[in-house]
Amino acid sequence: MRISDKQKQMLAFIETFVGKNGYPPTHEEIRAGLKISTKSLVNYHLEALAGASLLSRSPNTPRGIRLANEREPFTVPLTSSPMLLDNSADFDEQDVVELTCDIVSNTPDLYALKVQGDSMMDALVNDGDIVIIQRQNQAKNGELVAVRLLEQDCTTLKHYYRENGHVRLQPANPTLEPILVKPTAVQVEGKVMAIIRQVS
Repeated sequence: MRISDKQKQMLAFIETFVGKNGYPPTHEEIRAGLKISTKSLVNYHLEALAGASLLSRSPNTPRGIRLANEREPFTVPLTSSPMLLDNSADFDEQDVVELTCDIVSNTPDLYALKVQGDSMMDALVNDGDIVIIQRQNQAKNGELVAVRLLEQDCTTLKHYYRENGHVRLQPANPTLEPILVKPTAVQVEGKVMAIIRQVS
């Protein structure tokens, strides 16, 4: 079944929205985002997309749109890097992790990090787990992030806090002390979006 240019535009809008937010848009968000005059027109185009098997809809659900390819697997590069102060390896194109969108939205700025060490065990991040990281160079207080310590040239996984003129990298292990550094001594590499647990 052929779809119109407007319907292709709507499908692209929904895919982008889901990729950015992790959930589908409401009819009103579609209407406003695409500058469509009425919700009935939104419904018409959604019905056409559903008829073309490009999405499915749950009646009486505000965010009841599901893309047909939403659960198709995708891969992200995997690197092995300790949580403590060991050098992180470069990405190997042969090492990848397969994911689906019910774990994390498929965006081009994701990578997987294999955890070594127990500094975040109270955050339920254990040795051997795999964390999915979204590349970004800023962090909010309390976020679990991968941070590069520039002087040591190493990456660590910690809760990030910026306070009193310095950065505190807080482990989730009561036996370990926080790392206190100047803001210029660290570089945020990404935020943890998901954890894949390894069962021994």
